[in-house]
Amino acid sequence: MSGNSIAFNKLYLHQLFRMAHTILSSPLQGFTDFRFRNAFHKYFGGVDTFYAPYIRLNGKLVIKPAYQRDLQLKNNNTLTVIPQIMTNDADEFLFVVEYVQSLGYKELNWNLGCPYPMVVNRCMGSGLISDPKRIDHILKRVHEESDITVSMKMRMGYQHAGEILDVLPILDKYPLKNIAIHARIGKQLYKGGVDLPSFSTCLQNTKHKFYYNGDITTVQGYREMREKFPTIDHWMIGRGLIADPFLPSMIKADTLDYPENRMQVFAKFHDTLFHEFEQALSGASHILLKMSSYWEYFSQTFENPKKTMKLIKKAKSVDAYEAAVREILKKG
Repeated sequence: MSGNSIAFNKLYLHQLFRMAHTILSSPLQGFTDFRFRNAFHKYFGGVDTFYAPYIRLNGKLVIKPAYQRDLQLKNNNTLTVIPQIMTNDADEFLFVVEYVQSLGYKELNWNLGCPYPMVVNRCMGSGLISDPKRIDHILKRVHEESDITVSMKMRMGYQHAGEILDVLPILDKYPLKNIAIHARIGKQLYKGGVDLPSFSTCLQNTKHKFYYNGDITTVQGYREMREKFPTIDHWMIGRGLIADPFLPSMIKADTLDYPENRMQVFAKFHDTLFHEFEQALSGASHILLKMSSYWEYFSQTFENPKKTMKLIKKAKSVDAYEAAVREILKKG
């Protein structure tokens, strides 16, 4: 075989390996709605599937208008989107199943990962992982009474990582599409490191396909995770994707280098996002608060995150905010 052929085969195998890895956008309530998803997809790409922030009913069988807007097909016509539900009740689950199917969705993701106390204290999100019988009851009814494809978004427990090991045999009873695991326990929130040994233990104790989620914030970090878990081919990115919107496309290109027009692209993305919220929200204070929450993430990939956030927080009017953003982007 010639040297050129060997080089071509190596390149082909490298590209094939890269293409086999799917990048997913993890849902973050208040951040990854259809406005963000569409702007992200237009300017950055790299995400194969977006998970919509969860639908929560709070005991009333009513879909709030904000959830309806977020899932309307006209607002997601260039994206692959999977709706998500947060519940501990089978009737609520089935109600949402009927709603998302009426829109044409074939899959519903169940959130057993949310770590926040206001959710956990109501035995939802990661607070439900310690109740395998309830999980079993809900999954049994959903699979008996509907034909929706169910997937899971989980943590490894709330109090300790062993909680999920009691749930995995229950999950193995059902034809779940996949289980996406954020490799922390709920009481950590987002503090401390991910627990990779416990995640590895999960892989050895289920028949289901696992997706990995947690602390993928750089291309190099992704490469290291890929080496640790060669059987994982679906990677879910949440906070890291908001902090660095270029990350998914850089992972797909297997490069550490940002595009030369990085700031120009980010500026267009930012302006589109700002305009969308300017149309959707009433009053400058609401718009500035919304954009400031995004900058808590955006600032992390700028040279001086604290100084960047200081400029954003000092802006008390839309004009001042736009001037602050121009200054930040000018300095890069």
